[in-house]
Amino acid sequence: MTPPLRGCGTALVTPFGDDGSLDEAALRSFVEWQVTEGIHFVVPCGSTGEAVTMTPDEQRRVVEITVDQVKGRVPVVAGAGSNDTKRAIANSKMMREAGATHLLHVSPMYNKPPQRGLVAHFKAIAAEAGLPVVLYNVPGRTGSNIEARTTLTLAEVPGIVAIKEASGNLAQVHEILLHRPAGFTVLSGDDALTLAMMAAGAEGLISVTSNATPRAMAELCTRIATGNLVGARALHHALLPWMEAAFCEPNPIPAKAALAMMGKIRNVLRLPLVPLAADKEPIVRAALAAAGSPA
Repeated sequence: MTPPLRGCGTALVTPFGDDGSLDEAALRSFVEWQVTEGIHFVVPCGSTGEAVTMTPDEQRRVVEITVDQVKGRVPVVAGAGSNDTKRAIANSKMMREAGATHLLHVSPMYNKPPQRGLVAHFKAIAAEAGLPVVLYNVPGRTGSNIEARTTLTLAEVPGIVAIKEASGNLAQVHEILLHRPAGFTVLSGDDALTLAMMAAGAEGLISVTSNATPRAMAELCTRIATGNLVGARALHHALLPWMEAAFCEPNPIPAKAALAMMGKIRNVLRLPLVPLAADKEPIVRAALAAAGSPA
């Protein structure tokens, strides 16, 4: 049985070379750094990883490299979502073959199915995926919300084990936490809401900011989980400027700029994403310094 996800998982950026191709060496080095810094699991090929501008072969290669570099030390939760259910199932099988331990499935974007359509979509994926499925609710990107009652319905479906909740709606999160079945995991999808959500009972976080500050974000989750709320608040406040700066432009633009400042990757994104605006660079540098990371 696959252990439940706990603590901080990094929604990994995807390093590209100057020509825009996958930088495999940088990816290996970056994944290794994340694991040795103490991150609890990794999430390749999500929105932070620019999966929507990668080919299926590239997505598979990213997960293969991640799995190979991790070597079983932490879970690998591969993004496999699509607004086409058949394609989402095919992506799931591809990621399973690539060695992922879990699948992250964002709710369908653009076509905006009703709640009963979301239930049918995720049930179909869970029936054929062959790996534990983590739902991903991010209305700001998809244009629709997975309502709490829908999440609770899906939480009863075999194979659906968790949700990454990035609605920003704490009342909705509390409803899920209050009524979820035993064993169903709730993960924050908003760095700045991690303290509030975990204090209320969530088990962890899928983080953007941990790309640049993995040790600190993992420690934040550990402090909350072990009841050290005084220490957690202090660390949260130290990290808050970076949590805010990481979204001063659309993700992953600031995260990639930060990692380039730190010498971890090249600051290369695929259109229509573009590098961080020059006037935002001092904001990111100062936030990283406040968080204890050199830039």
